[in-house]
Amino acid sequence: MKKSLKLKIYLSFLLLIAMLAVAGVVSIYEFRKLSDNLQSLIEDNYKTIKAAKNMMEALEREDSGVLLLMMGEWEHGRAILDSADNSFKMAFGVVKNNITESGEDEHIINIKNKYETYKKEWILPIVGTSKQNDIVWYKSNIHQKFLNVKEAVNSLMLLNEESMHDTASTIKDKAHRAIMPGIVSIISALIFSLMLSFFITRYFVHPIEQLVEAVKFYEPDQKLLNSSISSNDEIKQLEQAINNLLVRLVNENNSYNKL
Repeated sequence: MKKSLKLKIYLSFLLLIAMLAVAGVVSIYEFRKLSDNLQSLIEDNYKTIKAAKNMMEALEREDSGVLLLMMGEWEHGRAILDSADNSFKMAFGVVKNNITESGEDEHIINIKNKYETYKKEWILPIVGTSKQNDIVWYKSNIHQKFLNVKEAVNSLMLLNEESMHDTASTIKDKAHRAIMPGIVSIISALIFSLMLSFFITRYFVHPIEQLVEAVKFYEPDQKLLNSSISSNDEIKQLEQAINNLLVRLVNENNSYNKL
């Protein structure tokens, strides 16, 4: 089956383009999937961590409100407690509706129970009772419950921070896997380019050099060129055309000599 030189070169470059295109599509797909997963996971963890920090801040304000009540400043202390309580509830609602990690629901239940226990201590009257100015009661009772809630919130925050760290490690591994098709395609393209260069040299440059040498050293008494093109393409046709031309010239010259 005859294959033109033009078709051979075209198919070779087409194969090279196809290899690069497949590698590019695979890399783009992997990076798109990687980006979507990264954004989703980080957003969920960051939302919980931010809400946990807001709960921490609310707890600190509540502790300040309790201290004000112990000093007899009822209105100021109660205003701070009510505001901080609302902030804590809003932040707690965020983490409650954003459960993404294994065991996170248990942490949330623990925060809820400990906060309710802590709130029972300061929701009752303090000003004008025996609790006012009672530092021993504050340190051994309400402050300890305050620390218990902070510890529970901090555990939730640590869980999500560890998850973000694990996610970063996973993303790093996936990034390496996503890069691999590109590396493989580059190496394959280099190897194929060398093969293509060999192909062009062997089936295009070398045969043309043979023809040039054969024409250069052609002798009038030769009927055909001293060349042997083995391919079945345009270069072979060129060799045949030159030989046909030489045969015609020899025949015309013989006819002329007979006259």
